[in-house]
Amino acid sequence: MNHKNPTNISFWYDPDKRSILYQIGAACLFAFVAWYLVSNTMTNLERQSIATGFGFLNHEAAFEIGESLIDYSSADRYMKALWVGFLNTLMVSFIGVILTVILGTFLGIARLSKNWLISKCAAGYIELFQDIPVLLQLFFWYAFFYEMLPSPQGALSPFNGLFLCNRGLIFGIPQAHPVYKYMMIAVIIAVIIIFFMKRWARKRQDSTGKIFPVFLTSMLLIIGFPFVCWLIGGAPTGMDIPVLKGFNFKGGLSLSPEFAALLLGLVLYTAAFVAEVVRAGIQSVSKGQTEAAMAIGLKQGQVLNLIILPQALRVIIPPLTSQMLNLTKNSSLAVAIGYPDFVSVAGTAINQTGQAIEGVMLIMIVYLIFSLSTSAFMNFYNKKMAIVER
Repeated sequence: MNHKNPTNISFWYDPDKRSILYQIGAACLFAFVAWYLVSNTMTNLERQSIATGFGFLNHEAAFEIGESLIDYSSADRYMKALWVGFLNTLMVSFIGVILTVILGTFLGIARLSKNWLISKCAAGYIELFQDIPVLLQLFFWYAFFYEMLPSPQGALSPFNGLFLCNRGLIFGIPQAHPVYKYMMIAVIIAVIIIFFMKRWARKRQDSTGKIFPVFLTSMLLIIGFPFVCWLIGGAPTGMDIPVLKGFNFKGGLSLSPEFAALLLGLVLYTAAFVAEVVRAGIQSVSKGQTEAAMAIGLKQGQVLNLIILPQALRVIIPPLTSQMLNLTKNSSLAVAIGYPDFVSVAGTAINQTGQAIEGVMLIMIVYLIFSLSTSAFMNFYNKKMAIVER
């Protein structure tokens, strides 16, 4: 019986060679479609005498932005206007992610509470906010601030220095003092010390079995270092308290209704999904391990920190990453309630300059940066929290 040599297989019957051909064909088809779309777009733009390129970024913006973390005026360039929008989006996304993780974790644990009332309240919250579209929630909170809250003259003031009205949330802040800069430096130093302390405590526990009070020590460092700096700097207590002058408040710090509505809507909506992620992660750990840990004398906090969380985080982190990305992308809905995020500012620039392709491209790049940065950090954290078998 004759057997064909595998090396003499015809090209069309060799799956490896055919796969290479298919990939080359797919790449050529993609390149052709891309070339056709780009060339057709450039031809249409030239026919309509529409300029292309990013040169418009150096032109005067000629429009104001209601909220800005940096100094900005209508005389500045489009580049700076877009930078203002970028910072606004970054601020609401960063604060929103932190508040969402805190609230979602609390709700997820409450959902598993043995207390009937707490468990049902958490379940009701989750069902309510999951089932209402986030855009409708943004509209509700926007209307709440503008329609249901009083004017500045009748602002709600639970205590001196805090005011809530249709102009937003206005509250007092410490007066500027050089010591606060050193307090921030002290916080950074404390975080660095805590990082190395946690690594040392983990190695010490692995080798000796002794548990170091990392959480308590961390809290003491975070609070103690800035407090010592505050005392050394003269313990300043001056406050910049907002005062009603005319039709608005002067002084202090204010959060606009648009920012507050956007932040509330995103946090309350996304936290409902994070709560379910946390609940699923905790329930993935078998009860037998918890019971065994309690049987050998571990306290409830130690059981949570040493037994439940290290295993639950393996289940929690991947879907939690998706929820963080959803919150960041949903922040683009800010344009619906007038908050000047990057999409809103870029949209204004597009309307004024007609550079639609460049503007949309910048929006895509910015959100791609946000998404990739978040994914990279969470993937790094996921690897750090992975349980290594020895």
